[in-house]
Amino acid sequence: MPIEPARFRLTEDGTPYSDSFGDVYHSSDGGVGQAHHVFLAGNGLPERWRGRARFVLLETGFGLGLNFLATWAAWRADPDRSASLHFVSCELHPFCLEDLRTLHARWPEFAGLAAELQAVWPGPVPGVHRIHLDQERVCLTLYLGDARDGLAKLSVSADALLLDGFSPACNPDLWSPKIFHLLAARAAPGATLATWSVAGDVREGLRRAGFEVEKAPGFGGKRQMLRGRLLRQTHASDQAGALAAPSSAPVATPHALVIGAGIAGTSVAERLAVRGWRLELVDAAAGPGQGASGNHAGVLRPLPSLDDNRMSRLTRAGTLYGWRHIRKLIAQGHAIRADAGGVLHLARDVAQQDKMRAVVERLQLPPELLRFVDADEASRIGGWPVATGGWYFANSGWVHPPSLCAANLAAHPGQITRHFAHKVADLVREGTHWVARDATGKPLAAAPVAILAAGTGLTGFPLASAIPLVSARGQVSLLRASDASPPRVVMCRMGYVTPAIDGLRCAGATFSVDDDATGLRALDHQENLDKLEAMLPGYTHNVEPDQLDGRVGFRPASPDRLPMIGAVPVPGTVAAGTPLADVPRHPGLHVLSGFGARGLVWAALAGELLAAQLNAEPLPLETDLVAAVDPARYLLRPARVMATDD
Repeated sequence: MPIEPARFRLTEDGTPYSDSFGDVYHSSDGGVGQAHHVFLAGNGLPERWRGRARFVLLETGFGLGLNFLATWAAWRADPDRSASLHFVSCELHPFCLEDLRTLHARWPEFAGLAAELQAVWPGPVPGVHRIHLDQERVCLTLYLGDARDGLAKLSVSADALLLDGFSPACNPDLWSPKIFHLLAARAAPGATLATWSVAGDVREGLRRAGFEVEKAPGFGGKRQMLRGRLLRQTHASDQAGALAAPSSAPVATPHALVIGAGIAGTSVAERLAVRGWRLELVDAAAGPGQGASGNHAGVLRPLPSLDDNRMSRLTRAGTLYGWRHIRKLIAQGHAIRADAGGVLHLARDVAQQDKMRAVVERLQLPPELLRFVDADEASRIGGWPVATGGWYFANSGWVHPPSLCAANLAAHPGQITRHFAHKVADLVREGTHWVARDATGKPLAAAPVAILAAGTGLTGFPLASAIPLVSARGQVSLLRASDASPPRVVMCRMGYVTPAIDGLRCAGATFSVDDDATGLRALDHQENLDKLEAMLPGYTHNVEPDQLDGRVGFRPASPDRLPMIGAVPVPGTVAAGTPLADVPRHPGLHVLSGFGARGLVWAALAGELLAAQLNAEPLPLETDLVAAVDPARYLLRPARVMATDD
């Protein structure tokens, strides 16, 4: 459902108050004091996170973010703090950025932290938002939507639970037996909880869910609060997060072998390196981004749908995370060629235009993420007359993939050992390590964990035979163009065309399955020109296909057009109804593939997902989406026929 931002007013004593729920956002005796007394001290913090590699908190209502800011500040101030801090929270009505800034200004002691959070604050977009802070030592995983849905779909093993919402009388849904059982299912052994509510129904509901609770002195004018601990683990069948459980425990000395230095391989290498892993990166090319990731430009934008299906949600999450990742690397000084200057997706005809308008009205996303434009506005935005309107993604655009691959590696030069110009002919398990060998049998690199990110080269590894990957040949045409010439933004309609980039614009691309021809073909250039002409009438006048330059790449595609991220399944028969978590896997062997034509959309988020799985962290996607990209999914159902899309 669309996300409706919070609305508030201030009471006479200045406490933020919600008219929608008829309750205050924090105690009138002070929000910071309440956060420290009830939620931090009530969970035995900061003592309990000391000496830990990671500490995870789960909160039922993010609200102003005051508990998060107080926790973050206390963690920073503790010299014996855990190496990393994960804070997972749900919020149905998030504040808009302007209101958040206004409210955060009331606590100047958090000014620096609040400004860092505000700089990456997401818009009112449903789903999980992964936000890295404090040089990535602090991770906020924020679910925007109903907490009952979020807690059912979040994969997290929490050390401390913060039950913070409007009062049970004002917001009973957040204090229901369902919520208490979901919290128990997402609690780690020995987890504690704290809340300001001591209502009898709350105490009894928590007890029935498996918690031991006791009253404790409250904060300010409230005489009592509640604290407790988990006495028993909820049965595994109640844990939706079991689908996304890590396939193997983190190794003692984190060390991984990554085969492939394209957008997939460099993305996961960067995501693991930031967590302290050592990486062995092997690729047959002389440098990163030389294969399917070597195009002059690619498009990074979502693909919405009326029912907000898995493709819609995954491409939206991938786009938002992908652009945050790019902006972060650019802020660190890495030279990525990219421009989020806008993407126009034009309708094929009036009927599709009406459907596209209905999608925008149904999803009600922020206009900078998605809005409908008619033909006249589309013509003005693109700088060329068009016959139909469609979707405009103002915050999306083009990326030069090789520069992103290079930046991923440059961000952690001391942790990623590069083995370029070495083709892996065989991958074998020897003892506790995976060993990559060349055609002569010579070892190239070895590590306890191996990640296959070799694009279409995945089909050359017998260990991955259970994964139904196909090779899709794509030819891009390059047209000479002057700067600022139309189109001024990326435009799509059965294909795509970019603005001028270094005197060239990309148009394409063809999609041909099981076609291994490496040379440029005039017939494919003509196909790209035909798509371009249908999109921009009159644009290709006097352009001869046999005079165009271009590039051919081979993209790894999956039958259902979704990526494959996770532990590699062992080939064989799996009984109907077998949970994904119970499918046999090769120990320590993982895959990132099946990106198809959306490598830029999937890559950064896919790398973050696999890195989180390997480190047994809260996952950056809902569990149904994690299951949708699990490479073992094809063992549980027949692979569908390969399809293309607009």
